[in-house]
Amino acid sequence: MMRIHNTVIPENTQWDIIIIGGGATGLGTALDAASRGYKTLLVEQSDFAKGTSSRSTKLVHGGVRYLAQGDIGLVKHALQERGLLQKNAAHLVSKEEFIIPCYSWFSILKYLTGLTIYDWLAGKYSFGKSKYLNKKETLEALPEIKSKGLKGAISYFDGKFDDARLAINIAQTAIENGATLLNYTKVVALQKSNNGIVGIETEDTLTGNRAKFNGKVIINATGVFVDDILKMSNPESKNMVRPSQGVHIVLDRKFLNSESALMIPKTSDGRVLFAVPWHKHLLVGTTDTPLDEHSLEPRALKEEVDFILNTAGEYFNQKPTEKDILSVFSGLRPLAAPSKSGGSSTKEISRDHKLMVSTKGLITITGGKWTTYRRMAEETVDLAIAHANLNAKPCVTKNLKIHGCTDFSDNNYLDIYGSDRPKIEALMAENPDLTELLHPHFPYNKAEVVWAIRNEMAETVEDILSRRLRVLFIDAHAAMEMSKSVASILAKELQADKNWEANQVEIFNNLASGYIYQPDLKLPKVALAK
Repeated sequence: MMRIHNTVIPENTQWDIIIIGGGATGLGTALDAASRGYKTLLVEQSDFAKGTSSRSTKLVHGGVRYLAQGDIGLVKHALQERGLLQKNAAHLVSKEEFIIPCYSWFSILKYLTGLTIYDWLAGKYSFGKSKYLNKKETLEALPEIKSKGLKGAISYFDGKFDDARLAINIAQTAIENGATLLNYTKVVALQKSNNGIVGIETEDTLTGNRAKFNGKVIINATGVFVDDILKMSNPESKNMVRPSQGVHIVLDRKFLNSESALMIPKTSDGRVLFAVPWHKHLLVGTTDTPLDEHSLEPRALKEEVDFILNTAGEYFNQKPTEKDILSVFSGLRPLAAPSKSGGSSTKEISRDHKLMVSTKGLITITGGKWTTYRRMAEETVDLAIAHANLNAKPCVTKNLKIHGCTDFSDNNYLDIYGSDRPKIEALMAENPDLTELLHPHFPYNKAEVVWAIRNEMAETVEDILSRRLRVLFIDAHAAMEMSKSVASILAKELQADKNWEANQVEIFNNLASGYIYQPDLKLPKVALAK
């Protein structure tokens, strides 16, 4: 037996399916495989959802933009998955009203027609009917937007969620269904035999320990890192993806103090921009900037932040400035690598996923979006079954509730834990010291930190303040102020010494400084796509 991060694994286990990558796609695939009864292992080089999957616009949606591009099939499937996700993760996915301000009568006609089709495509999974709002109704819903020239607006409904929280709950559900999940476990080599891939070699990034795992089929679900894994199989393989960066900024709610979200349907470069109420703040984004390199911590570029501020400023009565940014974060989308004749534009590249057998024993899945993670996982496991000649078993995730799912809500912030909320409240009842707040301006308390360590596989200060409590993504300065308290609880729970504790604070604060907007960053190599 061997132990990795408190997980005991029998030596020489033969896994049916090994998944590399702990983002939305990898976690969904682990849940699908395990719930069908396959012996499933997932390894993630950092924390679950460390990369793109915690850096989305927080939308569960069919894709209004893709409808405008004529991709009806993609939109219809996404709307169906939106409905299933809201049903199966009701504690995290909620219906949200989006309002499109219109400053011409033609815009009203165009968007109402398009969104009526959007509603029709949703069918029984509809979140609500689109409708026209007159100028007075629009300003009552969004009092902070500019009224000059306003003709009215179109209101439609989509979903909103907390991406990293959903990732953790999917991980818990996979474990409950028999999967083994290891974070901070990086694949350093693929094991080969008879011209095929038969396993992986890993390194524990916290301890440096090495391990090998054998599997009947390996699934590469590493997002923008898929080419790194493919090159372990074949160093001569051509790049399959190219990263495109999406940036978001977080502002105080005073700029748009509404429970409805703003959707700007056409920006200066022909994209859409959202301003979404999220965790008592306002999330604004996103951009679409092709890059030549990928990393776990991409940084926002001045041109991208200027674009968001200027575009939002055209609609808000009070124009946000650089000093109003509480946090800025970037995520990298894995788009199909352009051909030699192609340009750098990302608008024409399909957001739909790509699934392929890379070599014998190795399947690669990339692309897609959070909303369709379940469908992508189902297709991936179906291919794995056929490729590895596994005993075929049907997918059961359409009606499988995600850990924490409950319809109950009394507007307490702990509702985000769903059915786990009473257990956290029990922790506080047992130890009143754990009711102490981590910061005077936020509702988060010490009991949640203890819960995350004991039940949500949190290993570092970053895990907790970035992806369990989301503070780093909301207010970077506040997150830094919480770091010492969180590190102290972690050290006590993990039985670590003061040096480890101090090192955790230093590491986190260095990381968090990158979420505080610094306008001196310049655009590298590739210009903003037009």
